[in-house]
Amino acid sequence: MKALFVDATAELDVIFRCVVRPDDPPVDVHQQDHVGPEDLPRLLAGYDTVLDDRTQMPTEVLRRCAGLKHVIFLGTGARSYMHPEELAEAGITVHTIKGYGDVAVAEHAIALMWSAARDLAAMDRVIRTGGWPRTEGAQLGGKTIGLLGFGGIAAEVARIAGGSGMRVLAWNRTPRTTPGVEFVPLDRLLAESHVLSLHLLLTDETRGFLSAERIAQLRPGVILVNTARGALVDEAAMIAALRSGQIGHAGLDVFDTEPLPPGHPLTELENVTLSAHSAFRTPEASETLLRRALDIARDIAQGS
Repeated sequence: MKALFVDATAELDVIFRCVVRPDDPPVDVHQQDHVGPEDLPRLLAGYDTVLDDRTQMPTEVLRRCAGLKHVIFLGTGARSYMHPEELAEAGITVHTIKGYGDVAVAEHAIALMWSAARDLAAMDRVIRTGGWPRTEGAQLGGKTIGLLGFGGIAAEVARIAGGSGMRVLAWNRTPRTTPGVEFVPLDRLLAESHVLSLHLLLTDETRGFLSAERIAQLRPGVILVNTARGALVDEAAMIAALRSGQIGHAGLDVFDTEPLPPGHPLTELENVTLSAHSAFRTPEASETLLRRALDIARDIAQGS
């Protein structure tokens, strides 16, 4: 097996070198913040395995990467960067890594929720320009948070929010039971939530799941938090709802297009708090993520 970590940032390179063990299979590191798909055939020449953090990997490009058999995607959302089924038909297996950053992402979701409730980002911007805004924020103790999808991250959000005195509702596509969480039909979740936090995986079935019709069912003035995937939401409908006040504030870590282009409508709305798809970026989560990637590489090398 010959593997390449194709898009290591300087920070991830340092962490990667810390978690490598002497008996791990060799993995070369290409330290570059951005790799374009057109660069992949050249970079992956001679490699059968690639570790991918955030590089787009179109099927037609990877078909030109002779000898490539495995993509180890550093996270769960591989579909935002590649088409696993098409790659499987081309003889390339996509491996994903779950559960490595549940606490990190949940804490970020909660941070976006509180920032949205108290309008902290807007106050910060105005104070830096000499203003002194004293806005009236929302008090969330006793309010309802709705979790759209319920996996490991949502379970952590439920734990933190419940400990903060919030009522926790959830809807999941498959039945679940969890202490302290009331699972309800989707219509009720949308109608009763003061805060709606998205935790669905992105699939063909969930793409655009929070549609204009479902946004219209939300409690007026709801806080929307998305640390999952931007494509889960009809972006145009969300922007219209932010402008009308149907959505009171959105705390967003993920977007349809990343990086978010300059002048994008979301950057011009005051009732939006933005972060750069960084919810999972903590040293603890990155260490776990890269260690599990190396474990997958080990399994590949051993033929298991």
